[in-house]
Amino acid sequence: MQKLVTLDDSPHRIALGFAVGVFLAFTPLLGLHTVLGLLIAFAFGLNRVAVLVGVFVNNPWTLFPIYGLAAYVGGLFVGFPPTVPMAALGFGEVFKSRFWVELAGAWSFWKPLLLGSAILSCTAAALSYVLVFFIITRAKGAGRTLEFPSASRG
Repeated sequence: MQKLVTLDDSPHRIALGFAVGVFLAFTPLLGLHTVLGLLIAFAFGLNRVAVLVGVFVNNPWTLFPIYGLAAYVGGLFVGFPPTVPMAALGFGEVFKSRFWVELAGAWSFWKPLLLGSAILSCTAAALSYVLVFFIITRAKGAGRTLEFPSASRG
């Protein structure tokens, strides 16, 4: 949050960039978040740092909770699959077409994940825009930066 507050840009552009990044972070486009974020930032003139900070909401520590929640939320609307046929996950298997055909055919798994991701992406982006806009407006209006406790002890 400190990085966002210190950016030399309007609160609207910072909050919008962050919200776009958060939107992308909640999509199941694993591995494409950063590239898509930068492309969108350049295409629409958004603050690139704010977009990247938002994209990195999805990281190794939040990956499983985000996609688990997305699958659960989607499952509430379209139902939960009784079983999910998954392809073998050996290292060499991802380079074989059979793996990708089996994975693409697991529609009972993808349907709740995609719907839940869409719902969470829109919700998280809207909430993050409002929250970041409010925080940055208050911090910049008061002419100060926010101070957060350090993670280090001592």
